Amino acid sequence: MELDPNDYRQALERASEHALDWITSLPERSVPPEIDVGGLLAAIDRPLPDDGADPAAVVDELATLAEPGLMAMPSGRFFGWVIGGTLPAAMGADWLVSAWDQNAAMRYPTPATAALEQVAGSWLLDVLGLPPESDVGFTTGATMANWTGLAAARAFVLDAVDWDVNTDGMTGAPRVTVLAGAERHTSLDLALRYLGFGAPTLVDADDQGRILVDDLRAHLDRVDGPVIVCLQAGNLHSGAFDPMRAAIRLAHEHRAWVHVDGAFGLWAAASPTLRPALAGVEDADSWATDAHKTLNVPYDCGVAIVSRPSVTRAALGTQTAYLIRDPADVSEPFDLVPEMSRRARGVPVWAALRQLGRTGVEDLVDRLVRNARALADGLRELPDVQVVNDVAFTQVCLTFGSDERTRAVTARLIDDGAVWMSGSQWRGQAVLRISVSNWSTDDADVRFSIEAVRRAVAAVDG
Repeated sequence: MELDPNDYRQALERASEHALDWITSLPERSVPPEIDVGGLLAAIDRPLPDDGADPAAVVDELATLAEPGLMAMPSGRFFGWVIGGTLPAAMGADWLVSAWDQNAAMRYPTPATAALEQVAGSWLLDVLGLPPESDVGFTTGATMANWTGLAAARAFVLDAVDWDVNTDGMTGAPRVTVLAGAERHTSLDLALRYLGFGAPTLVDADDQGRILVDDLRAHLDRVDGPVIVCLQAGNLHSGAFDPMRAAIRLAHEHRAWVHVDGAFGLWAAASPTLRPALAGVEDADSWATDAHKTLNVPYDCGVAIVSRPSVTRAALGTQTAYLIRDPADVSEPFDLVPEMSRRARGVPVWAALRQLGRTGVEDLVDRLVRNARALADGLRELPDVQVVNDVAFTQVCLTFGSDERTRAVTARLIDDGAVWMSGSQWRGQAVLRISVSNWSTDDADVRFSIEAVRRAVAAVDG
């Protein structure tokens, strides 16, 4: 097979056309997929052909086969889970990252992506108000961002009791107590399992999911040995923030490492209006967030931030003859995350921040919160609807009088397809959960979505 530049040109032109067709269809299309996995497999699951195909024709075939199985996640009317859209500059940057095809693990062979990611990291620290000397690494998502921060924590607290986990492993190590709120996200539990910690010891939370400092104090007073405290910026259901200043000060008095899971809520620190709710978060030791949530860059892009670069490098770094380090002997990209081969995820972050600027990031975060509050205000006017959380950030949870009615309204809404809001279970009751994460959601989408829920309620009540 010989290189033919026209193959790239034609394939990319067809990809661009299909991508624009998809994006321009979002305002009008139904949000859910038209068919499920089984239906799609029935259409595409066949033996690999013996003969190859024209690259542009492959792109056409791919777009045609996939289209009915696509969820309109980038739509301004998609409020499921916590999934943002993609800013135009970030999407363009992501296409370039694929075309450049750089393995962004080392500074020396990939100076362009290394420099762009380093600047993106410094911009992130600036807009989030975190210590400027911190390490910033780009992971697949918040699960591995949490893993990265907690790997640094593990190395730090065990080193403090003269245990080298890199050499001696975890077998026979002093027990590390990990404290986390009762309403922490499951990705934190996964990261702890991956690191060999097992399940965390749970600290009581209030009715919005915020950790109770008095119970945290009681647990810390009982700890004998290394300890890690995990806090949360943005509860999955309420959007609420743990009391950062009091909890971090208390944890540090007990010589604990403090890690903050801020998958979507850490971005509140970028808004002068919302920042007071996170006061003191900058005093933690590590933080995790997702750029593909609130910042609206393409999947996948988590961000791991560690306040002590020497700890990150000691916990995650490696050295071998074929890995060429920068002569300046600074942290390499592979010192900051668990992957030694990866795409340059930080480049779309650079592009998103460059498109928005500081005031644009502030406006993005504030608009998401305004839209969440507008949805809450409009929906609580419907019959027997209760907004069960304080709308502290971008999450809204509703009940409709009973679990049975709530589930019925949720099912009807999803079946209707005009908007997507997912059901959940929170504090012992069924809820309709709304996450406002897309930069393109506007006032018209909010009004349209309220009417969609109104129709679902009317259909259930018959």
